[in-house]
Amino acid sequence: MKSAPYDNIVFRDIDKSAALADTVSRKLNKLERYCGDIIRSRVVLEAPHQHKHKGKQYKASVELALSGNPVTITNESDSIHRAVNGAFSSVERCLKERGDRRKTRRYQVPTLEEPETE
Repeated sequence: MKSAPYDNIVFRDIDKSAALADTVSRKLNKLERYCGDIIRSRVVLEAPHQHKHKGKQYKASVELALSGNPVTITNESDSIHRAVNGAFSSVERCLKERGDRRKTRRYQVPTLEEPETE
């Protein structure tokens, strides 16, 4: 999944931050530890709208193209850093569960039906 440093990070309605882009890149590289079959990734960081009661809300979306099913996780928070951390922790949890399901499926022994004896 090695690509150019920040070409898969999209900033919408917020200023580009090298520190935030670096944090996202490190978290993307860390995801390879949990799942080696990531084909492509894209992270969208945005401040979609103003809420009257909640104040400014930020949204972080992580989209992963995997062999099999793609994964998209979105998290909203009043801080862009909290939104990024929440989204990536959810993605890590999802990839860990996916890996565990694969392992249990791989090591299940098929049961053979015994022929009936008379």
